Amino acid sequence: MGDSVSVHQSLGGGSVADLLLWRNRTGAVILLFASTGFWFLFERAGYNLLSFVSNVLLLLVAILFLWAKSATVLNRPLPPVPNMEIPEEFAIKAADDLRLWINYVLSIASDITIARSPIRLLQVSFVLLVISYVGTLINSLTLVYIGVLLSLSFPIVYETYQDHIDDKLNSTSKFVRSVSRKFPMPVSKEKKHQ
Repeated sequence: MGDSVSVHQSLGGGSVADLLLWRNRTGAVILLFASTGFWFLFERAGYNLLSFVSNVLLLLVAILFLWAKSATVLNRPLPPVPNMEIPEEFAIKAADDLRLWINYVLSIASDITIARSPIRLLQVSFVLLVISYVGTLINSLTLVYIGVLLSLSFPIVYETYQDHIDDKLNSTSKFVRSVSRKFPMPVSKEKKHQ
């Protein structure tokens, strides 16, 4: 099948790819159990995220305070607290990534409003309609949990059965192309925009 890229390489080839392909079994199991635990805690047990974060931080602050007080009384070393500031390079990179994403969204809005692209309008409308429909059926936390489960399942299944899946996708693609050729494509007329 030509020059195909491995699943590991297409996922970035790093630690994330190892995690999603279960090559780092410990990390994948920890991610699976942690996401299941959080989902159960917040969705089924009815615990609130704000209460959870507040209680964890309260416990952390109390432990650090008691550790520091007992360290001075017992002449022991103070607790190791990391430097709590955001590096400037990280803030600049995050702002640059956010700017690129915002510019992409604005270019889509420009395609819809200024260029009057009906195809782009239909694409955006369809995606927003699907998101709205799924949002009425599933809680967002459950949707994130399903996303974690699928991201831990699909890559390993695809890597295992890549040839069979590629064959089915190719035949489906050929069928869709043959059916779509039967419908005439509209000819777009260029208009001058000011």
